[in-house]
Amino acid sequence: MLLSCDPNDKEGSMNLLEDLTRNANQAQQQILEEILTQNAHSEYLNGFLGGCSGKELFKKKVPIVNYEDIKPYIERVANGEPSEIISAKPISELLTSSGTSGGQPKMMPSTAEDLDRKTFLYNLLVPVMNQYVDGLDQGKGMYLLFTKPEISTPSGLMARPVLTSYYKSSNFRNRPFNRYNVYTSPDETILCSDNKQSMYCQLLCGLVQRDEVLRVGAVFSSAFLRAIKFLEDHWKELCSNIRKGHVSDWITDTSCRNAVSMILKQPNSELANLIESKCNGKSWEGIIRKLWPRTKYVEVIVTGSMAQYIPTLEFYSNGLPLVSTMYASSECYFGINLKPLCKPCDVSYTLLPNMGYFEFLPLERSHGEATQGSIQCNGASDPNCLRKNGENVVEEAVDLVEVKLGHYYELVVTTFTGLYRYRVGDILKVTGFHNNAPQFRFVHRRNVVLSIDTDKTNEEDLLNAVTQAKLHLDPLGCLLTEYTSYPDTSSIPGHYVLFWELQVRGKSDLPELDPSIMERCCTTVEESLDSVYRRCRSKDKSIGPLEIRVVKHGTFDALMDFCVSQGSSVNQYKTPRCIKSEEAIEILDTRVVGSFLSKKAPFWEPFRIEAK
Repeated sequence: MLLSCDPNDKEGSMNLLEDLTRNANQAQQQILEEILTQNAHSEYLNGFLGGCSGKELFKKKVPIVNYEDIKPYIERVANGEPSEIISAKPISELLTSSGTSGGQPKMMPSTAEDLDRKTFLYNLLVPVMNQYVDGLDQGKGMYLLFTKPEISTPSGLMARPVLTSYYKSSNFRNRPFNRYNVYTSPDETILCSDNKQSMYCQLLCGLVQRDEVLRVGAVFSSAFLRAIKFLEDHWKELCSNIRKGHVSDWITDTSCRNAVSMILKQPNSELANLIESKCNGKSWEGIIRKLWPRTKYVEVIVTGSMAQYIPTLEFYSNGLPLVSTMYASSECYFGINLKPLCKPCDVSYTLLPNMGYFEFLPLERSHGEATQGSIQCNGASDPNCLRKNGENVVEEAVDLVEVKLGHYYELVVTTFTGLYRYRVGDILKVTGFHNNAPQFRFVHRRNVVLSIDTDKTNEEDLLNAVTQAKLHLDPLGCLLTEYTSYPDTSSIPGHYVLFWELQVRGKSDLPELDPSIMERCCTTVEESLDSVYRRCRSKDKSIGPLEIRVVKHGTFDALMDFCVSQGSSVNQYKTPRCIKSEEAIEILDTRVVGSFLSKKAPFWEPFRIEAK
């Protein structure tokens, strides 16, 4: 069921969307039948189904799995064994997920046909946006898009992030001509492997074409705000380039220089002076409107962990709508936001039934949403979250059209590319229906406690990192009695903050804090976190130095008193390993007696797949 969508055909595209959502159940059954018929003889499925392809047998025999269950099969493909291990269609590449396994990015199989399926969703966004915003064909989008590191596996398959895969594909380069798809950034600047040169060139192009810009954005809120901070640091040099009609000499990527030079063309003192006057004002509040006055909205993801950036985005955009258009992951592209101009807190995604086969694990209703004001930021830390066998699942998985309004579910996906009943790890809430297709609000990632950019640090990883770091305290006879954390996004880039309560062994006294030892603790925590965090911190510079704030004795007792006053049970209370409540953070901050930062970025290199 590989559908195509012409972004230039608004009526035809919207009719297709209506047909899909009206016939959501039929589409899902057809998708599952196609997947099973096509892949029934793969080694993985054949081991459970014996070559059969019926839905009932599939649900009865094929287990719901995590990444660790399928990792050996994917690694075998990466090491050169045939794709038929998991997929009848050839695996064309491996997509590295921002979730990690054993400190390394997870790898998701992908096929050439899967790229066409993603392109279908991208193309469908155009007519949806055109329903709500007029005149988008009368200008350009200043989208700041970047590629990430990739490696070649022993089999010769490339392993790379899903967006890097898309930007490097012919589907992106040869996208159907539509003014909505015209960007200020030439493809050469997007594909530049040096992120600093890429950022500089894309901003330069966006400033030169400011009068044509109708929308601005990036994939993640964190990336867009990092671009604004970069602009704050480099606007004088950018203005100098525009004034002289010459790109800075440090831009050494030949493709970038040539592409930008075609846009810069000639000196423009008038434009340089105008931009200079806007950037040199007393405040950067509303700077997006000032620099790009025709902008109609900011397109960035503001759901999940990216919601923490909403206040900063609103400061810079001064009332522009914040638009989250689509819901996707490395495993599968899922759905789109059919009301893109809604408030960030109301964003819901309609899952498109032709993208994959979707199932949902029901969760206890008391799970609760992870809001900006909550103490805990994930189910793993929530004492009110009822559990069975270590998870929140209370029933068997249900189909897409069987979910119930207001209920919470964990998403399970089966794809054409070799994932079968795979737990994505996303917790969703049903908020409504478009025809017969349910709409979901993204609540959070299962077990993730900290996230600034594409990093996803879970409670176990944080505990391991803290355990390694606190070894530096042993020679001082010092104990770490309690800790918690929060992602501080008040500055750009954001950074992890850990609150530590210390005492001298055998006493309740606070030890004398040796800055060199505490800084070493910060560095060790960072070095103990996973590859994605270390890449964001070391190469991408999208995460700032980790900070440890030491608090005085009794601080975590005060935190417990606050949590109990907010409704937590005294008997069930445990220290949350991540906090979001501003009141709780203030309780901790007012008791800080020492603050220390990591002095060096942790070591990082692209992950490697060893041949076996």
